[in-house]
Amino acid sequence: MGALLKIVLIGLTLALLGERVMQFIHRTKILNKAEPIDHPNCRLLKGIEFGSEDIDVLPNGLAFISSGLKYPSLKSFAPDKPGEILLLDLNDEKLHLSSLRISGGLDIFSLNPHGISTYIDEKDDTVYLFVVNHPQYKTTVELFKFVEEENILVHLKTIKHELLHSVNDIVAVGPESFYATNDFYFHGFTMKVVEILIGLTWTNVVYYSPGDVREVASGLYGGNGIAISNDRKYIYAADLTGHSINVFKRNVNWSLSPVKVVDLDVLVDNLSVDPETGDIWTGAHTNLYKVFFYNPEDLPGSEVVRVQNIHSDNPIVTKVYVNNGSVIQGSSCASVYKKKLIVGTVFHKALYCDLD
Repeated sequence: MGALLKIVLIGLTLALLGERVMQFIHRTKILNKAEPIDHPNCRLLKGIEFGSEDIDVLPNGLAFISSGLKYPSLKSFAPDKPGEILLLDLNDEKLHLSSLRISGGLDIFSLNPHGISTYIDEKDDTVYLFVVNHPQYKTTVELFKFVEEENILVHLKTIKHELLHSVNDIVAVGPESFYATNDFYFHGFTMKVVEILIGLTWTNVVYYSPGDVREVASGLYGGNGIAISNDRKYIYAADLTGHSINVFKRNVNWSLSPVKVVDLDVLVDNLSVDPETGDIWTGAHTNLYKVFFYNPEDLPGSEVVRVQNIHSDNPIVTKVYVNNGSVIQGSSCASVYKKKLIVGTVFHKALYCDLD
């Protein structure tokens, strides 16, 4: 009986391990290959070579772009260059990019920007920029005021909190308040891989204001991009390895109530909302393995996905653009302004497309 029990236990262990491995392959899509979908009116943006991880566009067409993200196991084409925030006017036909100067005491050499979000104060039209920062691979949120006349960002404060332990993206809902996604529970890359392998759903959404910090949603495999609906009633949170967008209703007390989960069958990164139609746009990954284990002979692909009518019973999910890495590598975001599309990447270039 003892030998038989050992054989049964070994069999069960191998079966469980095999099931976990299959789930890991499914969640990371490491066997996927990009089937190209071209768009005829696209070109690379000049001046971006080291990443355009997140993009946030103001109603007047000014686009903020975070560039130069460095993270364990992520490729960097400029490892010794500090990160920066770029500015692009989408109303300018020349599409001229500029790097915003930063004042106010922040050590610019510690800037390692990830997700970003803007908030316009209705009282005086002040534009606030929230930037997820990873100095020494830790997590802070940096708050800036944008001074358009001088093209500078004035650093106002650094935000830290134990609940903001591994922030990926952020959506501002006030001059000092926001919702943020924590992408993984563990900090080390190896343990993050283990977290995916085991299938832990320990990532979450946190609400932050100076007097109130709390978890408002949980149960995500890999919390990533986050955005707010045009009517400000709903929060959309991407689940990277869950391949989905989670829809939450915002409550009066800032808590979130789950509404639905929409499966996209792609590795969903950052989210943005079309200010005219309410469509959700995302830059997505074809194969997560290729993003974190960079091989110049087998490049990570890029996908752009649009979700229409997400609140209906039958949302329409469309792949608008797919590239195998020959043009852009590792797409992370897609933002739309007046039929103009910008596609950003984790560590590579950025693409501009006319949608007309």
